[in-house]
Amino acid sequence: MSKAPAAEQTLRILTFLARQRGPVAAARIATALELPRSTVYQLLAELQRQGYVVHLPEERRYGLGVAAFELSSGYARHEPLSRLGRPLLGALVDDIGENAHLAVLHGRDVLYIVEERAPRRPHLVSDVGVRLPAHLAATGRAMLAGLPKHQVRALFPDRAAFVDRTGLGPGRYSELRRLLDEVSREGFATEDGEITPGLASVGVAVTDHVGWPAASIAVTFEQGRGDVPRLVERITAVAGELSRRIRGNPHPVAGGAELG
Repeated sequence: MSKAPAAEQTLRILTFLARQRGPVAAARIATALELPRSTVYQLLAELQRQGYVVHLPEERRYGLGVAAFELSSGYARHEPLSRLGRPLLGALVDDIGENAHLAVLHGRDVLYIVEERAPRRPHLVSDVGVRLPAHLAATGRAMLAGLPKHQVRALFPDRAAFVDRTGLGPGRYSELRRLLDEVSREGFATEDGEITPGLASVGVAVTDHVGWPAASIAVTFEQGRGDVPRLVERITAVAGELSRRIRGNPHPVAGGAELG
C-alpha cells in the first residue's frame, strides 16, 4: 500500500488523462481508476487550480492543462528526446541540404530543442531554447493538429491568444481550426513566410505510444526552393523513426528502414 495515497491517486489521474484521445468525465476517471468520486473531484479541483487540468463546463469533462505541457518541456530539457533526435536530424540535413529542427509544445508556443544547420543555408530564428507561436510554425501546427479540438480551443480561447509576426497566419480560432483540419488530412504542416519573410517550412509530428504528438520535426528552406513532396517523404520517415525510438520499440517502423 502506498505511503502517500493522495500523491499516488493524483499521478494516476494525470497518467489516465494523458492516455486519452480527448477530455473525459470525472465519473469515467473514477470508474476506470476505482476511486471514490468525491476523491476524484477533490483532486481534479486542485489540479485545475494548479493548471495541470482544464475543465470544460459545457461538456462536464476534464483534459490536461497548460502546466502538463510544461512538464513535457521539462522532460525535453533533460535531453532524452533531443539526444535521440539529434543524430536523425543530422542525417536528414546531410540528405536534403536544408536546415532542420526538432520542437516540443510549450503552452501556445513551440520550444526548439534541436537545430541542425546545412552549409550555406540562411540563418534561422529557431535556435535551441527559442520559443515561437505554435499556430504560426510548421512544427507547432503539426502538433496542434494531433491534439483533441477541445484542447486546442483551451489553448486559443480568444483573439488575444493569436500573436502576429509578419502579418500572415490565422488570427482567430475558426481560421486555425480549418488550417489544422487540413494538416490532419495531409499528414504534414506547412508555413510560408509566417515566421520569417522569405522562408518556408514543412513539419511532421512525432508521436508517443498512444499517438499523442510528443514533438515535431520541420525543415526550413527559401521560398520557392524546396521540393515539398520529397521533403515530406523524408521528414515523415525521420519522424516515424524518432517515434519508434521514444516508444522504446526495438523494431523499425513499418515500411521504413532503420535510420542512423
